[in-house]
Amino acid sequence: MLTRRLLIASSLCFAAVPARAAAWTMKLAAAAEAQIGKTVLYDPAYVRLAYPGGDVPMERGVCTDVVIRAYRNGLGIDLQKRVHEDMRAHFSAYPRQWGLAQPDSNIDHRRVPNLQTYFKRNGAAMPVADDAANYQPGDLVTMMLPSNLPHIAIIIQHRNDEDSRPLVVHNIGAGARLQDVLFSFPVTGHYRYDGTPS
Repeated sequence: MLTRRLLIASSLCFAAVPARAAAWTMKLAAAAEAQIGKTVLYDPAYVRLAYPGGDVPMERGVCTDVVIRAYRNGLGIDLQKRVHEDMRAHFSAYPRQWGLAQPDSNIDHRRVPNLQTYFKRNGAAMPVADDAANYQPGDLVTMMLPSNLPHIAIIIQHRNDEDSRPLVVHNIGAGARLQDVLFSFPVTGHYRYDGTPS
């Protein structure tokens, strides 16, 4: 009887996950969700980081830190290192709005426009759509917040109460949170990056 209940419960859980979601996408989404309750502060301060594998203290960070930690903890991918290496080789391809003359491994990977550029350069850009069905767990979505502040979030497998769209994990000002905000701000990018070099 217990075995039958476990089989029914596991089939229900499986049914809630999109059939097209690959194993890596679920690992990435789970690693994002695992940050909830651990990263409790929004702190955009510039910090000198170890390289590679550098990170600000776990209890703090910004929206990009949610992404960086999810890739490191879920997939073993160090975006600090990857973005820095790509910027060293192709610096002119990246935004210049910060007035830097060369890459800075302490901060470059923590800037949304740089992540957008890196993901595009690595073939991860997906169409931006108004249809929630186009977004799956593990996808990254960039948005433009008021005052032209770029933002990034990770789509996860949970959905809102109406089952009309997926929830995201992000840090928009109060630590890592699970929220229903996929279309609350203008979407500026949609990326699906499994870590395979283009």
